[in-house]
Amino acid sequence: MNPPRRERTPRRRADSARARDPDTGTSEPQGTPESLRPSRSARKREALALQELGVRLTLLKPAQLQQLPLPEQLLEAVLEARQLKSRAALARQQQYIGKLMRALDAAPIARALSGAGSLRGANDKMR
Repeated sequence: MNPPRRERTPRRRADSARARDPDTGTSEPQGTPESLRPSRSARKREALALQELGVRLTLLKPAQLQQLPLPEQLLEAVLEARQLKSRAALARQQQYIGKLMRALDAAPIARALSGAGSLRGANDKMR
C-alpha cells in the first residue's frame, strides 16, 4: 500500500518576500537609483546611435576630420577604420569607435557633422 501524499507548500522566491508597490508593480520604492536608471534597451539604443555617429565620421575626408573637435584617440581610431578592408575588422573597429564615443560628449561632434552634412548637400546642389 502506498503512503498518503503530502501536499507541498510552494517555495517563495527571495524577491517575492518584498512588498510590491501597487502603482508601479515593482518591489523597489520609487525614487531609488535603480528606478531612475534608463532601461537596458534604452542604453543599447543610445550606444548604437553613438556608434552610427562614429561610422559617419569614417566617411569624412581626413581634412574634414582635423576640423572637428575630436580627441586624439578617437581621431586615430577613425583614420584606422578608413584603411581597413576586412569586413569583420571594420565591424570591430566601428564597435571600438562607439565605445570611445560613449566616453565623451557627442553633442558637439553631432552638431559639427550636421553642419558639414548641410554644406555637402548645398555643394552637391550647385553642381
